[in-house]
Parts: sequence; C-alpha cells; structure tokens
Amino acid sequence: MVFDQVKNIIVEELGAKEELVTMEARLSEDLGADSIDAVELIMKLEDTFDVSVSDEEAQAMTTVKDIVHYLEQKK
Repeated sequence: MVFDQVKNIIVEELGAKEELVTMEARLSEDLGADSIDAVELIMKLEDTFDVSVSDEEAQAMTTVKDIVHYLEQKK
C-alpha cells in the first residue's frame, strides 16, 4: 500500500513518531518538516517510487494525503 511506504519514509526521513503520520497530517505543522527536510523527503520518494516531482508539485504537497494521492496517480 502506498500509504504504508510513504509513512515509513516520513518516519525515517523526518524522525516523526509513527503514530503522528496519518493521511491528514501536515508535513510542516504536524510533522515538523522544514524546507530542507521537504527536499530530502521528495528526493527519497522519487527514488523509491521511480517518479519525478516538479518543484510546483512538491510545493503543493502539504499533507501526507497529498503525497499518497500524487504517487497513486503516477502508478
């Protein structure tokens, strides 16, 4: 499931507590991601899911749900 993979990557990359990573969780406000964290997270997602995320698309991803939906559309 895409969510589980994304959740594991967020926990690993951001050091977020697993129980905080929900579909509704906001990357910066709830999970503490700053701009550098966000870039590293996107790079890890690109490698893991073999996708290319534009800067505009990355900036539009503010919640875990945004990331999961984006990746599901790219499958």
